Amino acid sequence: MQPVNDPQIWTLIGVFAAVMLGGMTLTTTLLMRTITASIGGLRGEMNGRFDGLRGEMNGLRGEMNARFDAVETKIEHLDRDVAALTRKVWGETER
Repeated sequence: MQPVNDPQIWTLIGVFAAVMLGGMTLTTTLLMRTITASIGGLRGEMNGRFDGLRGEMNGLRGEMNARFDAVETKIEHLDRDVAALTRKVWGETER
């Protein structure tokens, strides 16, 4: 067996460094792809849920507008009836 000299040691150090750097690069690339795909899936799921929530809010808005219109109509009728009773009690004639 021959003794190991300086050029062989530096060659082994270089090969080891290249293998380690390549492995880290590969691992980082694969990890970034996985994270990007996961974030994309999460983004799609959140958009779907927000769209559903937006639809429910629009339905609620329509229902509340209908109820407010009904209350407004009842108040208008009540105002008309109170005005008629007031005229009758005070003996005023209709305008």
